[in-house]
Amino acid sequence: MPDRTEPIPAALYARVSSDRQDVDLSVSAQLRALRDYAERNNYAVVREYVDEAESGRVADRPQFRQMLDDASGADAPFEEILVWKFSRFTRKREHAVAFKSMLRRRGIRVTSITEHADDSPTGKLMEAIIESVDDFYSENLAQEVMRGLRESASRGFWVAPRAPYGYRKVKVQDGPRERPKLELNPPADGVVRRIFELALAGRSVLDISKTLNAEGVPSPGGKRWGKTTIHQMLSNETYTGTLQWGVTAKDGLPPVRVEDAFPAIVSREEFQQVAALLHAKAPAQVHPRRSGSPYLLSGLVRCRTCRRALTAAEAKSGKYSYYVCQSLLKRGSGTCETPRLNAKRFERLIVEQIREHILTESNIRDLVRLVDEEMDGVAREERAKLETIEAELAEVRRKMDRLWHAVETSDLEINDILPRLRLHQESQERLETAAEDARSNLSERRALLDSADVIAAFAREMSEFLRTSELTESKAFIRSFVKEIAVRPGTATIRYTIPTPPDSPIGGRDAAEVELPEGVRSTVHYGWGPRIRTPTY
Repeated sequence: MPDRTEPIPAALYARVSSDRQDVDLSVSAQLRALRDYAERNNYAVVREYVDEAESGRVADRPQFRQMLDDASGADAPFEEILVWKFSRFTRKREHAVAFKSMLRRRGIRVTSITEHADDSPTGKLMEAIIESVDDFYSENLAQEVMRGLRESASRGFWVAPRAPYGYRKVKVQDGPRERPKLELNPPADGVVRRIFELALAGRSVLDISKTLNAEGVPSPGGKRWGKTTIHQMLSNETYTGTLQWGVTAKDGLPPVRVEDAFPAIVSREEFQQVAALLHAKAPAQVHPRRSGSPYLLSGLVRCRTCRRALTAAEAKSGKYSYYVCQSLLKRGSGTCETPRLNAKRFERLIVEQIREHILTESNIRDLVRLVDEEMDGVAREERAKLETIEAELAEVRRKMDRLWHAVETSDLEINDILPRLRLHQESQERLETAAEDARSNLSERRALLDSADVIAAFAREMSEFLRTSELTESKAFIRSFVKEIAVRPGTATIRYTIPTPPDSPIGGRDAAEVELPEGVRSTVHYGWGPRIRTPTY
């Protein structure tokens, strides 16, 4: 420590993990030792930062980040940071190197009051050894816990903190220890069985949730049933008696999968049938009448004047087909100025516009590049978020494992750890929900082909595809590019789902206005009246 008469402005940093709140490591004990050290060694304490129930392997600790922010300012209020041990600052070697280097460039040191490490080469070596030991301890503990969980799961024990709805955890003897298994939990298991039966009968997840809510059946969380809860249950293979663990583990090992690990609520065949039904109904954004319509643009065309949909209709016993504003259909002539559109000619006109504006090699190349960049950025953020959540989740699980270990190897009773255990379980549930959200966002990202050249070559075939493909395939293809077609007298505006590249025929815009030739606006000489019929979808 430099020989100076005026006190050295210092910050105190204390941290505990919630499972380490004993006397030696408590916040109050750390702060008391730090203040005593500061008073004896000519320090003036100007700031105190405290993180409770925070892992040393995670850098995103509230007070830790605040301390680094204060240190990075032009007029940092302190020249030194005092910690009880270097492990309180961080348990991760790369974090220690990065943050200490950043602080050192600003003239700020990190000092442990119990682990001597001065600025000499020997002191720096000692500090590096201490940090490496802390890092090894944390990593090794995580591996040991994961290894133990994997071994338990492979033997059919339920190692997750919560049992799925319809099951409950029971302790069974496993040598000198007791381990959890799943058993049916009436009457919740009957509710699960009924949900699958309703799904097998063709009921949608929305219908099932409405039925359960109308009957007053309590949901897993005690609130109303929702579509997401129903869908997650119908997609959960656990209900076939199959145990899966380690799907998201980062140890590089394959997930654990144990068939018939506990009683099944539904059979494997029933689960697969429900999975097929869910997959078939996945593109349910399209109204069933529209998805079954024999017209290519059904559901996409709207009247720009009165904002009502244009409905496909037939005249002369099906000899002619048209897109007609619903105002004209329901209220008669004179209610809307938008003309009737010859269905076949109008559809050909729109297809030609898509080919001209979208399906060119240069446009597809630019679209692939733009979408790829956007998806990479979003996916990168979601992956980083997921990694942080999983690190915190692993830390919470380690804490719970230590609590159970303490009960098994000491005089502690289960009631002694229940409050802390509940706290960890709440944290775990919150983190697991956040992790599932992040995984869902990643899975929804479309996978692009590896090469823009491959996509460009594929795009050259799309014009022929639109001419020769089945109606369902053509409709799906058009909907992937077209959001809406707004029609008014003489023109139609095509609104695309994404902006076109700058060198496209419409100059990078996401909408194009198209003139409607007289042939598209042709009508039937006999008028509408009783000769018109709207096809049954």
